[in-house]
Amino acid sequence: MRRPNKHRGGGTTDRRPSKARNKLLAKKALPRSSGKTVKLLVGTKKGLFVYTSDRGRNKWKLSGRHFFGEIVNHAVLDPRDQKTVLVAARTGHLGPTVFRSADRDKTWKEAASPPCFPKAPQGQTGKTVGTVFWLTPGHPSEPGVWYAGTTPHALFRSEDGGGSWTEVAELRAYIELLAKKEGFIGETPGGAITHSIRIDPRDAKHMYVGLSTGGVFETKDQGRNWKPLNENVLADFLPEKYPEYGQDPHDLDIHPLFPDRLYQQNHCGIYRLDKPGARWTRIGKSMPKKVGDIGFPIVLHPRDPDTIWVFPMDGTDVWPRTSPGGKPAAYISNNGGTTWKRQDRGFPKENGYFTVMRQAFNADSLDPVGLYLGTSSGEVWASKNGGESWRQIASHLPYILSVEASVVR
Repeated sequence: MRRPNKHRGGGTTDRRPSKARNKLLAKKALPRSSGKTVKLLVGTKKGLFVYTSDRGRNKWKLSGRHFFGEIVNHAVLDPRDQKTVLVAARTGHLGPTVFRSADRDKTWKEAASPPCFPKAPQGQTGKTVGTVFWLTPGHPSEPGVWYAGTTPHALFRSEDGGGSWTEVAELRAYIELLAKKEGFIGETPGGAITHSIRIDPRDAKHMYVGLSTGGVFETKDQGRNWKPLNENVLADFLPEKYPEYGQDPHDLDIHPLFPDRLYQQNHCGIYRLDKPGARWTRIGKSMPKKVGDIGFPIVLHPRDPDTIWVFPMDGTDVWPRTSPGGKPAAYISNNGGTTWKRQDRGFPKENGYFTVMRQAFNADSLDPVGLYLGTSSGEVWASKNGGESWRQIASHLPYILSVEASVVR
């Protein structure tokens, strides 16, 4: 095991696991998948598109199209049973809701009680769920549990596999209290979004959420009490540049083998946190200056806590939300963000003016790891060698909001 170093500018201990420990963790905790089929759930502004391939990942076929014409923000296959699929959708007549399939997207049923706020007392104006934005399967010890994040900010929980939902009201009460005290709760172009619901694989009660805007928040008692986790994260759009809360995380994840390691792609850079520390380090500072470290998604290697991918976008003053210079590329770090390598083989060399949203970049569990991203111009790109080369496997789709990859039996 290497000697601990110091984060540059962070002042906290670098707890990055060694390669030897990575291999040990991977061998014990997350074996390579033995599934035969790779399944992509592609959520778009006009429906859900399902693509499948064998383990070779050479040929892909469209195996299903669902909710055509409706907005699908997120679609997730439950890794606990590999059969249940939940879809967060906004339909023209039903509004924001959740659909469930118990047979891998063959048949669907709408939630009997989708996420919604309690009815306001007579004479008062209540809040309305605008979008069911994010879905997360619960801890393996709670097989029927799911979580959903919405706009405006709220967290919902289902204990019956997505059929009925109840608000975790303590989170909304907490952030409303903070908003009254500091007035930080603002609106992004997509609204006040609750996303990146992450559960500690060691403890079902230990969770994180990301709020755009608001910051990252942590609970150790399954949502009854919350605290901010934003130290040293920039919010350059606020008067106070490093506030306790008020930041705009775009995507947050924790590593399944090393859950004390957190990463986030923020409105203001790429960050890493190694607990028990509480101070984030801006690892995006080592990205090329002409590219910058602004984007939406961040993807973690399933067996290596040091390996991550991002997909930068133009973060200049006008925020065009396109690839910097019209030259799209993923960037990989194999050392926890100390250095980065450009991965653009197969992407357009110029005039590639698209971006990738926070839920639209995902990895499978095969070896070598496969990567999949969906673009704002309706293309799905895939790599079966960890990003070393890319090819387009689908085109002419609607604007892509999410891509989830699973290897199934």
